[in-house]
Amino acid sequence: MMPNASFLTSLFEAAVDAADPMSALRPHVPAPPKGRTVVIGAGKGAAQLASAFETLWDEAGHGPLSGVVVTRYGYATPCKYIEVLEAAHPVPDEAGLHATKALFESVEDLGPDDLVVALICGGGSSLLPCPPSGLTLADEQGLNEALLASGAPISAMNAIRKHVSGIKGGRLAAAAFPARVVSLVVSDVPGDDPAQVASGPTVPDDVSQATALDLISSHAIDLPDHILRHIASDQARAPASDALEFQKNSVTVIASADLSLKAAAQVAEAAGIPAVILSDAMEGEAREVAKVHAAMARDVVHRARPFTAPVVLLSGGETTVTLRGSGGKGGRNSEFLLSFAKEVDGLSGICAMAADTDGIDGSEDNAGAFADGTSAARMRAAGRDPAADLAANNAYCAFEAVADLYVPGPTGTNVNDFRAILLKP
Repeated sequence: MMPNASFLTSLFEAAVDAADPMSALRPHVPAPPKGRTVVIGAGKGAAQLASAFETLWDEAGHGPLSGVVVTRYGYATPCKYIEVLEAAHPVPDEAGLHATKALFESVEDLGPDDLVVALICGGGSSLLPCPPSGLTLADEQGLNEALLASGAPISAMNAIRKHVSGIKGGRLAAAAFPARVVSLVVSDVPGDDPAQVASGPTVPDDVSQATALDLISSHAIDLPDHILRHIASDQARAPASDALEFQKNSVTVIASADLSLKAAAQVAEAAGIPAVILSDAMEGEAREVAKVHAAMARDVVHRARPFTAPVVLLSGGETTVTLRGSGGKGGRNSEFLLSFAKEVDGLSGICAMAADTDGIDGSEDNAGAFADGTSAARMRAAGRDPAADLAANNAYCAFEAVADLYVPGPTGTNVNDFRAILLKP
């Protein structure tokens, strides 16, 4: 393992532990209603949230509950009362259609004395396909693929998605009316807007159709004419946030990148290394954000500005990757690090980690990777060309060649990307 990798790993683990479902949910378990309690949920950590909620509900002696949650393939965990379904991520599949139908069925025929608890976390946008009338699953799959390849920020992707869906943009909560809906959200989006997490199946917002069309144009997202016509139609209009269906509902963000970065900073400082949180809401092209981080790292090590080493720089948020070819393997965190490795090539005193807190970076098996000033040279010695791999979005293979991938497996939570850069004099 790369020197200092264990220290950086301890920071990542602290960030993940701060978003642990049991500790995050405990202060927010609602009182039982007069009627039924139904739990619904979606996201890469939804099964772990559901299991923790069951335990806390039983501990409080609150009585029976039922429900359905959907998570990514391989992310399920056993639950006693709540059915756990699995579907595809990041491109939706038929299983996601069945899961969406099951969620709607679970909130049918509820009354004003019933309670719906919605456990929502990142990944739900892809796990909940629900093509409106006139569109198909293939249309949603094509939309997702176009959005993922566009390099658009997650806020833009979700603004577009919720106008091509029968569940997003608060529509699932509207279907539960007149029952009260309590949404407990683990945020994986910059700024922690709960309406953006999983495209807000139970949390409406007022992003307009015109805004969605403007975003498609400004990010040059190539969509078929029939999808553009749908977005412009009356059918695509989402419920307004002040609609009657939402007036007695509540929404709480129970875990976020901000809280996780603070936890990592505490672990660093306990080890005698000062920590600086740069931001919990960074966006932009992963390779370009890496250049900014690398420039700051060089200045700290060699010019003692704007901070003095030793120090660890922490940041979160969600960068994006614009696909520039086909066949590359990797995700935004490994691409960030490959770009970073090129920028610090040959320099000492710099060691970095970037990883997705859900344990999976993109579509591969790694959460991220480690990089330092020797990474690029070691890649070249192993027969890789870092510049060519970066150009081909092939960061996974570059780090695999030097055994610097980080593969913790699914973590059971998701508060977006985690980056830590350890700097020494």
